[in-house]
Amino acid sequence: MKPTPAGSLYIAVTLVLGLAAVNTGNNLLYLLVAALLGLLIVSGVLGRANLIGLAAQLTLPEEIYAGVPTSAILSLTNRRRRARFLLTARLEGNNAHFSVIDPQAADEQSLSLNFAARGRRRIDGLRLSSPFPVGFFQRSAWLPLERDLIVLPHPVPCATPTSSQAQRSRGEAGTSRHGHDGDLLAVSDYSGREPLKLIHWKQSARHDAVKVKQLAATAARPLWVRLEDCPGATLEERLGNAVYLINLWWRSGRPLGLQIGAQTLAPGRGRRHRLRLLRELALYDAA
Repeated sequence: MKPTPAGSLYIAVTLVLGLAAVNTGNNLLYLLVAALLGLLIVSGVLGRANLIGLAAQLTLPEEIYAGVPTSAILSLTNRRRRARFLLTARLEGNNAHFSVIDPQAADEQSLSLNFAARGRRRIDGLRLSSPFPVGFFQRSAWLPLERDLIVLPHPVPCATPTSSQAQRSRGEAGTSRHGHDGDLLAVSDYSGREPLKLIHWKQSARHDAVKVKQLAATAARPLWVRLEDCPGATLEERLGNAVYLINLWWRSGRPLGLQIGAQTLAPGRGRRHRLRLLRELALYDAA
């Protein structure tokens, strides 16, 4: 509990009036001092009750990068039958303000968080404070949260590697599967399901029937990110370059693989696979 400037002045006035009452024996001053002290006691009880019966929940995005501000949603739930007022939640050096939380209801506020280092992080709780009811004291309480998260390395832009890592990943390989963009396998009758761009006009004119091309599907060669091939004077710089390359190459839709130390993660596609690669980088040789 910390007194505000108004609270400090209130206490000073109360002390002065108390000394005056003792020195003069004036009953009116005694009554006034008693009323002021009673107000302090009532405000203390109401202020402490305003901080209990609350539960916190933090919603974070899937991707949190070190050194990059992250927008989070903090929700406070009031489990009691009386409203809560003028609450400030402090988490990781940032504040979220809640003016009123209705009885047995919840309120949400956005919060900007910034984590300095990569790796596993645990948020044990937040500091909740309020000047309620009259602003004489700033009371605070610890509210448990218990949230685990993984902070990804800070992305560091770099040039696309020109070593064997990139050379091995170039080009496309044909397969025997039917597709729409590979080599010509055969010519067949039109069934109505093929795209119009596959119609073979010359063969159709010769046979007086619509003919279509059967093309082989193409399989994109996987892109490999090798930590040892990434530029950078330090491990953190190389990890940042690897994160940048994964996010850059993922947009191409080609399979992505990762070789980090003695560990090799097989190429794959999709957002979940990309997040798995990024988290492996975040936890690599973490303190």
